[in-house]
Amino acid sequence: MATLTQDAPLGDETSASHWRQRVDRAFSRAAPRYRQLARAQLAMAQSLLDDLPPRHAQARQNTVNDHEPVQNVLDLGCGPGDLTWQMCDRYPNAQVIGLDLSLAMLAEARRHAARPDDSRPCSASASSPVWLKADAQSLPLATASIDLLVSNLAIQWCPDLAQVLANVHRVLRPGGRAVINTLLPGTLHEVASAWQRPGHSSGVLVFPSLAQHQQRVDQSPWQDAVLRPREVTFHYPDIHAVMASIKGVGAQVARPGAGLTRRELAQAKQRYERLRTPQGLPVTYHQLTLVLTR
Repeated sequence: MATLTQDAPLGDETSASHWRQRVDRAFSRAAPRYRQLARAQLAMAQSLLDDLPPRHAQARQNTVNDHEPVQNVLDLGCGPGDLTWQMCDRYPNAQVIGLDLSLAMLAEARRHAARPDDSRPCSASASSPVWLKADAQSLPLATASIDLLVSNLAIQWCPDLAQVLANVHRVLRPGGRAVINTLLPGTLHEVASAWQRPGHSSGVLVFPSLAQHQQRVDQSPWQDAVLRPREVTFHYPDIHAVMASIKGVGAQVARPGAGLTRRELAQAKQRYERLRTPQGLPVTYHQLTLVLTR
């Protein structure tokens, strides 16, 4: 899924705008098949749930903390909306917003008003989300308007991590919580290794380090901040399935394997095959979960 490369400096608005356009186009192309191919992404989304406030059926009526109810929820970078709909079901009295840069992803989200696990409608008491096209670096939301913000594998696509986290801090109310999954260096290292060529990019996005994330988090006055890294590996039957899982759910600009000769392509496949385990060909993600309380 992470095959866009930041091949130009992003320090000026023109470059940043060009990058957003590339990401928008790439995910718009991926939208129709995203849910079908995003097994890893959907699995990592479920890991966010342990850090969320209790379900509506449990104590304290959907509270973020011991006192305040969950009234407004934002799914930042919602994609086709699976996590957004889960938030509607989990907090049926809350207003839930699904926000994404891609109109095509939002169109998919509107078409799938169902639980991702069994295709049944959400509980009758749950409200429908509001869908919003916007950039995570410039959220069109009022200050201190959100009780709970969730985001799964979206902010790594933003060139200015500090600006994203500053926006998250701004829109959360005091005591509000953000639970965010992003990625660290080492993600897709098998892909990068297999497709490496002297003098060429592997096509894998370069992610900020754990230390860089900590520095960006420290730039905002969080009441509490937990950064929790973990490594998770998924397995696929062959290299075609590996590449489909990556290209089918994200950007395909500077894709691994682009421009390879037939011989180089065969060599890349051989390098990947040497990594095969009894479970299949591995694809590893270095996941970072941020739990931030304003």
